[in-house]
Amino acid sequence: MNIAVVGTGYVGLVTGTCFAETGNNVICVDNNKEKVKSLRAGKIPIFEPGLDILFERNTKEGRLHFTTDLSEAVEKASLIFLALPTPPGDDGSADLSYIMGVAKDLSAIITDYKVIVDKSTVPVGTAEKVAAIMAEKLSKKMFDVVSNPEFLREGVAVDDFLKPDRVVVGTRSERARKVMRQLYEPFVRQGNPIYFMDERSAEMTKYAANSYLAARISFMNEIANLCEKVGANVDQVRIGMGSDTRIGKRFLFPGIGYGGSCFPKDVQALAKTASEYSYDFKILKSVMKVNGIQKGILTKKIKKHYKNDLSGKTIAVWGLAFKPNTDDIREAPALVIIDELLAMGAKIRAFDPEAMQHVRSIYGDRIMLCEKMYEVLEGADCLAIMTEWNEFRTPDFEQMASMLSEKIIFDGRNVYDTEQMKDLGFQYVSIGRPKVRGRKLPEPQAGSSTRNWRSSRSKA
Repeated sequence: MNIAVVGTGYVGLVTGTCFAETGNNVICVDNNKEKVKSLRAGKIPIFEPGLDILFERNTKEGRLHFTTDLSEAVEKASLIFLALPTPPGDDGSADLSYIMGVAKDLSAIITDYKVIVDKSTVPVGTAEKVAAIMAEKLSKKMFDVVSNPEFLREGVAVDDFLKPDRVVVGTRSERARKVMRQLYEPFVRQGNPIYFMDERSAEMTKYAANSYLAARISFMNEIANLCEKVGANVDQVRIGMGSDTRIGKRFLFPGIGYGGSCFPKDVQALAKTASEYSYDFKILKSVMKVNGIQKGILTKKIKKHYKNDLSGKTIAVWGLAFKPNTDDIREAPALVIIDELLAMGAKIRAFDPEAMQHVRSIYGDRIMLCEKMYEVLEGADCLAIMTEWNEFRTPDFEQMASMLSEKIIFDGRNVYDTEQMKDLGFQYVSIGRPKVRGRKLPEPQAGSSTRNWRSSRSKA
């Protein structure tokens, strides 16, 4: 099939590349000339595991193309996917100007039947609005507008696309339904379903799913905070809850709040939709409030330890992206925390495997970005973990102890076991678990080659 994808952001690039991987001829269009030039040169502007391999293979084999010319992109396409930004406005509503602008442009250049697919996350009723704009210049027989929300998780988006647990398609057109079924059948050969429904239900499905997951995260963060008050351990509570088949194990990990490009804006957008229909969605309001508070939890713990005086303190930070395996820093809790720490006079030394270039563009020289994870520890008063990258899970604790001026870790993602931290002699402050106060380990016996675990600055 010939497919056009309008927009080469995260969703558009993954969508176009993965459709090409199943043998389709895909042309992606973007009005950013420099971006298109870079893509034609084989440079991918985002970090997503596995995407580079598929991108290289399909561009080399001539199935994946890029252009700035919308007419060129849609000329031979039977399907046109709209993968455009829908950023939140000041009131939380989704900005549909990009989608509506492209819809207007399409109405002026389409000459034969096309299926127009809303791939972006859009409010309920958007498909109807797109159809109305296109119908101003085109016969309704020349197109169908379909809602096909994406359910991609950053970090595993390629697998999610190629092996979806379900595909949701919103259309009441039998002609469009046949085209969409043909398109997605290669992706669901293991028997996973394609759910056909009306356009409004499909649009609502995406918002409902993300908002529910955001609510689960916020609930567990509240449980974690209560665990600290009553002396319970959220790790054990999480296991006890997750073993209930009615609940399940996923999205039960507490931390410093959710971020990213989806959850924050989708919760806001659904709450805005509710208000437009005069419905008071109390749970969503609470989710947003709880998440905002949770992003400040780690800062409070650091302030308490230093008796509200962070002036002159150097804080090492591991993790800047909103989650591991991505370079996305949109709504990242780490940035909120860094802003708070800087405002209190702290100095920041930070490391992230993928997101530092994006962070550098925001902070400039206000924070020190280090190329190595241990480099940030040099002379730091403490370590704060804000993203649970795999390389942080089994570090050289002996080296960490020798470099930090005080053996204390503030862990916003509960990466380490509390008993392990106790055995290693670290002070360890995490989320929803008892504080590990640390202890001095015995001095090595004379002639022993074992290094002293006492806190000291590195002399290296």
